Amino acid sequence: MSTQNRISAGTSWFENTAFVAAAAIAIAAVLALTMLFMGRVPWCTCGTIKLWHGAVFSSENSQHLTDWYTPSHVIHGMGFYFLLWLVGRNWPLGLRFVVALALEASWEVLENTDFIINRYREDTLALDYYGDSIINSVMDFAAAAVGFWLARLLPVWASVALVIVLEAAVGTAIRDNLILNIIMLLTPLDWIKEWQLLGHPQ
Repeated sequence: MSTQNRISAGTSWFENTAFVAAAAIAIAAVLALTMLFMGRVPWCTCGTIKLWHGAVFSSENSQHLTDWYTPSHVIHGMGFYFLLWLVGRNWPLGLRFVVALALEASWEVLENTDFIINRYREDTLALDYYGDSIINSVMDFAAAAVGFWLARLLPVWASVALVIVLEAAVGTAIRDNLILNIIMLLTPLDWIKEWQLLGHPQ
């Protein structure tokens, strides 16, 4: 069998919906187990599990199912879709989906290392951030999956419009969003942090 035929045979698995679904569940399980091994708590230590938690300046931020940062993960998924369309447009859609989920899971693990947690606490809005709970990370992972399929189903203009709306809405609500988060992680700017802290409840 030629190399090309081997590649085709290998990628053909990703045309099977059941296989792709099983791969997605497996990645989610590996993410949860890795987070547990890293010492992350399964859910909020407050003892409750909320569908939504909207207080950013709170020790419960990123501990429940969804929060103001959930839209950022939807945008991750949309971004991964377009990135993988650029580099692998001839790959089976299922393969691109699984790669996108692997990228999102990898970010979730990296985001919960001490280095990134401390970076968030020192240079971003997340003063009370001590890492995600496992259920929060898994829901962020699911949000990225939703974003991937939104990008697949929507026209390009609608996807771009949705990203703009999500970023504007979250930025207006909490003075933070994906773009600001990236800026503050890579090149912290004092004037942005000062502006963000003006929204800190006294």
